[in-house]
Amino acid sequence: MEASREAADDSGASPSPLRYNLRALSEQTPALRASDAERDQTVALLRRHAVSGRLTLEEFAHRMDLAFDARTRPELEALTHDLPAEARPRKRRRAKWLTGVVFGSIERKGRWRLPRFALLGVLFGDADIDLRKAEIGGPVVTITSFVVFGNADFYVPAGVDVDLGGFTVFGHRGEHGEEVEPSPDAPLVRIRVFSLFGTSDVWRVPPDARGTYRELIKAARARKELGA
Repeated sequence: MEASREAADDSGASPSPLRYNLRALSEQTPALRASDAERDQTVALLRRHAVSGRLTLEEFAHRMDLAFDARTRPELEALTHDLPAEARPRKRRRAKWLTGVVFGSIERKGRWRLPRFALLGVLFGDADIDLRKAEIGGPVVTITSFVVFGNADFYVPAGVDVDLGGFTVFGHRGEHGEEVEPSPDAPLVRIRVFSLFGTSDVWRVPPDARGTYRELIKAARARKELGA
């Protein structure tokens, strides 16, 4: 009986209609669609990993955009495949809670840790604070800046919620770039600037922008003009 069955399989005869239909069905059946609740759960998990230091602000903003655009479950799973199921605390680099410059210029960039509360002081100088690759110390972080006869620029990935405030005397304070409605799960970056004869600007950097800070500023301004 077994021999005859094997002979039938090896004879080159076409498979049964049932087997053919099942195979075609498995090949043509699309992946399961993702629900709004599953998208929100994925973004919430990404946010916890951003707070724990596994994702930078730029990485979180990029994956958050992909999560809201995802149509299927596999697309959502791909966004967290390199992250543990639970965002447990891990050993992290030392936080940079104080940045200052006097009669000079300073850049805070690359992968660095931003604590829940940080200070920036500028006296007759320029400061570039790049938050794109920063690790955040909590769901809400605050940078308090004091600028006297100087300038402070903050570079934030588009999609991250920014709250800019403070008090300015003989200077200006502004935000630039395309305003994207932040997700309720997006981290909040509070920037408080108190300046005398000083300027401060927040630049919302598009995800595809690269180059020098001058080029990033041009990209943010161009995106704002397109969306105007």
